[in-house]
Amino acid sequence: MEIVPLADKKEFIAELAELHHAEWKHLNPSLTLDGRAEAIANAAGREGIPSIFIAISGNQLVGSAALVKNDMDSKPDLSPWLAAVYVKEGFRHQGIATELIIRCEDEAVRSNISTWYLYTEFASKLYEKLGWRHMERCEYKGVTVDVMCKQVAS
Repeated sequence: MEIVPLADKKEFIAELAELHHAEWKHLNPSLTLDGRAEAIANAAGREGIPSIFIAISGNQLVGSAALVKNDMDSKPDLSPWLAAVYVKEGFRHQGIATELIIRCEDEAVRSNISTWYLYTEFASKLYEKLGWRHMERCEYKGVTVDVMCKQVAS
């Protein structure tokens, strides 16, 4: 398995959009699949903010993670964010999400970021193991989420 910028493997944009749409459309029901694919393409920077990294095994897309300017429109003062951490079901519990997150954190360090943020519905324990700390639990777009932050080691 390797982790590469989505910018280097744009042929995966459509599949990634489908995976993200299936996973998170409940958070933004007005966003169409085409709109999501366009947003992913626009965020697929090779480095800095925004950037998206994907895990691939052979010619198969396995997962993704992104470093974005903002991921919660209700918290515009917080930036940047770890977002779109996703691993296909058959590949979960193998450390792939952790590797994707570490790759995004490396990019955050290169971008001179001191603190970054995320929100999650279900994966708080994973992030806690990686040094993230809880800021608050809140309702966001009809869903209860944990907002977390992490100091980036520079």
